[in-house]
Amino acid sequence: MGSLPLDALQPLDPDTFAADSSAVVDFLAGYYRDVDKYPVRAADLEPGRLRRLLPEAAPEFGEPAERILADVRRDVLPGLTHWQSPSFFAYFPMNASAAGFAGEMLSVGLNVVPFMWVASPAAVELEAVVVDWMARLVGLPDRFLFSGSGGCGGGGGGGVLQGSTCEAVVCTLAAARDRALGRIGHEGIVKLVVYASDQTHATFQKGARLVGITPANFRVVPTAAASGYALTGAAVRAAVEGDVARGLVPLYLCATVGTTGIGAVDPVRELGEVARRHGMWLHVDAAYAGSAAICPEYQGYLDGAELADSVSMNPHKWFLTNMDCCCLWVASPAALTAALSTDPEYLKNAGGGKPQAAAGAGAIDYKDWQISLSRRFRAMKLWFVLRRYGAAGMRAHIRRHVAMAEWFERAVSADERFEVVAKRRFSLVCFRLRGGGGGGDAMNRELLAAVNASGRAFMTHFVVEGKFVIRLAVDGAMTEMRHVGDAWELVQRTAEQLLQRR
Repeated sequence: MGSLPLDALQPLDPDTFAADSSAVVDFLAGYYRDVDKYPVRAADLEPGRLRRLLPEAAPEFGEPAERILADVRRDVLPGLTHWQSPSFFAYFPMNASAAGFAGEMLSVGLNVVPFMWVASPAAVELEAVVVDWMARLVGLPDRFLFSGSGGCGGGGGGGVLQGSTCEAVVCTLAAARDRALGRIGHEGIVKLVVYASDQTHATFQKGARLVGITPANFRVVPTAAASGYALTGAAVRAAVEGDVARGLVPLYLCATVGTTGIGAVDPVRELGEVARRHGMWLHVDAAYAGSAAICPEYQGYLDGAELADSVSMNPHKWFLTNMDCCCLWVASPAALTAALSTDPEYLKNAGGGKPQAAAGAGAIDYKDWQISLSRRFRAMKLWFVLRRYGAAGMRAHIRRHVAMAEWFERAVSADERFEVVAKRRFSLVCFRLRGGGGGGDAMNRELLAAVNASGRAFMTHFVVEGKFVIRLAVDGAMTEMRHVGDAWELVQRTAEQLLQRR
């Protein structure tokens, strides 16, 4: 299809829509067939490369989709790190799937904005259904369910789909802050303290700053190998009691199930008891490992969740739901909406009154559960994944990755040159070449750099107790056992070459 003349521009012409969409689908199908042929990490890391390739200004007239896709293939793909490569073992995954893509197409294609019930009733109600489905799948207590509380927004619990954990954290911190300030007065904000571990994601420090908590009142509680790098109730209790003695007010405690660095699991029940004793908001961050809780053998890691005020997990990480999608459940939606709600005249129904008054007490205005006003129809995407693969299929998906990580862990342990640094609980293996001191760290840095430079695999690192650790996260939708085996052979061969040179 050629360029479109100005007087013929019809942005949603069904025939053009079908032709352009088909061209994109064909392009992506070819990309996924060949994705393992690309260097996993961006082949060209020179800053400014793409700017030099592209024109300085947008085109005056429209161009055919085929020409645009040809430029994507020639100019864009070489500068991408291929997150869907079966040899991508870095960070945590951002899983894609055929069902996730189909759900995303429906979401984007329908392009509704369900910020209020009246703005798209079915989209809002589908979201409430889907977050309840997910809560049951991961074994959350009924207090986090809409249906377990006498109806949507009826004074019990409920859930919302955010874009990321970062958004969920800011929202829950704001709710905790306002709940506390309602007791102690707004001038008391300088006394509020947030607690997390040295393994907790940096998102929580960022979120605390955004809601007005002074950085001096963010407590990073140390962890140690003896506890599996998990927070302990005793350590938190000591930090809290010290702050209370100084006249400060404990506000918020984060318990993580599957930390980013090494996959550590904090004891939710133990921390929940400390939080209850001191009136703190307890948030359970299960962004990565929450997906594993659909398997009964992993639900024990969420034991004590009934003591939490909020729980979050990211289906876009390990649950085959394309970016972006974060489930946030709260025990008290009223606490969240009290901090985040707005009610301007232009958002009221034309007939007068709020949607809840017009549609019944069960209607939800999700604009009051999030930072922004506008929002995407994320529920369609997650619903499509759940419908297409089912709970049994998703459990098989999780267990397959765990089995591959178990194999890698055994292989590392069997090679006396290497050590597994932290206990593997899910599909993340943390390892390093043996050797103490700075020399050992330098050697491991060199090993990781060489592995990544090969283009055959991509891994990332973490530093724990001063040790440089290599992380291998087995979570790719296209990853098979042969890819994990190839990665281990690459690590061994590269390490041998490094050791021979020393």
